[in-house]
Amino acid sequence: MDRSQKEATIAALNLELQSAALVVVTKQSGMTVAEVTDLRRKMRAAGASYKVTKNSLAVIALKGTQFEKTEGLFKGPTAMAWSKDPVAAAKVAIDYAKTNDKFKVIGGSIGAVTLDASGVDALSKLPSLTELRAGLLGMIQTPATRIAGILQAPGGQVARVLAAYAKKDEAA
Repeated sequence: MDRSQKEATIAALNLELQSAALVVVTKQSGMTVAEVTDLRRKMRAAGASYKVTKNSLAVIALKGTQFEKTEGLFKGPTAMAWSKDPVAAAKVAIDYAKTNDKFKVIGGSIGAVTLDASGVDALSKLPSLTELRAGLLGMIQTPATRIAGILQAPGGQVARVLAAYAKKDEAA
């Protein structure tokens, strides 16, 4: 990589990190290309990104972002995952670490708060932003459904009484 390529890589990564809510730093020693490709596919499906970068370039790209405090995690063969959803990258990274011994979560950062591996694990157990929105929408819709049921109940009762009288008159 020449100087201009490094600068372009740093600028692109910095721009991505400016809009991210979460960064997860991982150690991925000895992973095959197929394994990394599988991990990237899973990250992309969850709305996250995963990149293996040179540590010095990653540390420079972190400057000026809310994730600057994670620079101490970049030692050895590391990679980073990030997402706009505050838990998406953590969920995928922790799930993948459970199935692959060569992949380990070192730590991360959510906003300006730096997390260790157990903090990222705890974060991965939280519901995603999409799940929270669905739950909230369900709670909002529930009272409306109940109100509609209550409003329809008297009309239904009247209809059943009238139907019973109609059957009684037909029988007679």
